[in-house]
Amino acid sequence: MLPPGGGLLWLGLVLGSVCASVGSAAPGNSATDALNVLLIIVDDLRPSLGCYGDKLIRSPNMDQLASHSLLFQNAFAQQAVCAPSRVSLLTGRRPDTTRLYDFNSYWRAHSGNFSTIPQYFKENGYVTMSVGKVFHPGVSSNHSDDSPYSWSVPPYHPSSEKYENTKTCRGPDGELHANLLCPVDVADVPEGTLPDKQSTEQAIRLLGKMKTSASPFFLAVGYHKPHIPFRYPKEFQKLYPLENITLAPDPQVPASLPPVAYNPWMDIRRREDVQALNLSVPYGLIPADFQRKIRQSYFACVSYLDTQVGHLLSALDDLQLASSTIVALTSDHGWALGEHGEWAKYSNFDVTTRVPLVFYVPGRTAPLPAAGDKLFPYLDPFDSISESVEPGRWIKCRLPKRSDPRGDAMRLGKACPQQTSPQRSGPPPMTLA
Repeated sequence: MLPPGGGLLWLGLVLGSVCASVGSAAPGNSATDALNVLLIIVDDLRPSLGCYGDKLIRSPNMDQLASHSLLFQNAFAQQAVCAPSRVSLLTGRRPDTTRLYDFNSYWRAHSGNFSTIPQYFKENGYVTMSVGKVFHPGVSSNHSDDSPYSWSVPPYHPSSEKYENTKTCRGPDGELHANLLCPVDVADVPEGTLPDKQSTEQAIRLLGKMKTSASPFFLAVGYHKPHIPFRYPKEFQKLYPLENITLAPDPQVPASLPPVAYNPWMDIRRREDVQALNLSVPYGLIPADFQRKIRQSYFACVSYLDTQVGHLLSALDDLQLASSTIVALTSDHGWALGEHGEWAKYSNFDVTTRVPLVFYVPGRTAPLPAAGDKLFPYLDPFDSISESVEPGRWIKCRLPKRSDPRGDAMRLGKACPQQTSPQRSGPPPMTLA
């Protein structure tokens, strides 16, 4: 079985091997023969998806992607904090090497001038582009999303993200609040849109421009939801009636848990609707009815996110890029929804460190679509009739041998041959060499 974080090291290996193959190609080969890369990074998404066996979640578009992909069942973030996890993922270095455990240092200045995955693609002829939250903004990416090292063009951030933590949530009193639970009428919010909608629109515009480019592209798209606050189009709440929402199966703080292993979820305590509960710190229990509302809103955010992924992948099809573009989807870490009395990331429990990880590779994880066929038609999560989607294919192979006991440098191996999956409930665990 892969060690914790091993699944995400595979992300660097797979994407890096694509770029390495371009660099080693014969001089006569055209760069247009190289595969493009679409990397989708989601914020705070645990594997609460249909393709991971969750029967409640409506995620038809990500499930459809998984059905054409290699799906990892045991992928873990290096640390359940945004900046350290993203820097680790994008540099292929552990937090012990980047020396980033919080948000307050830039690895190039603080620990080492380590190259990033997009930088490596850029240096090998790719046009690299960033949309939304890819690196964590601020000090940890030099207030520039690591530009100009990683990106060919200035990174794009949606203009409406500045309202995420402002008073835009209409409460029962009719007033606007800075709440944790924030279903909104999109027409009524500032600018009449939401950050993830803007990111999808910008990513589709960039795909349209790159369709006629002579150079291959690496496009990273970072989605904000389901990160708090749970600010999403209110219609998605209808997918999850409160009477269908159960509490976490293990909602109590373990009796023998050391205090250092517990996080008092101060992030959500600062929200006005949570403050109104007047909870004791650090172990005060959230009332059961409000727990259900938190879980309802998280799930609604996941379905809202799914529609954005669906529109993006459908555009990839419409632009006839699905046959020439690798798609990787993952998250920076998970989020606890009441398990062990936690309502946050910032812990080492499974629910905060385990992430979804899928790779679609044209012609490898799925046959190339025939002319006129769509591999990723948009699927509406509100449709009452939805076809069941089988989990992604699995590939049985071994990781390349480590050249560094810390796992910071790994040799790129040849692509593993695709195997036919026997009848089973899900992909088997991967094994180390």
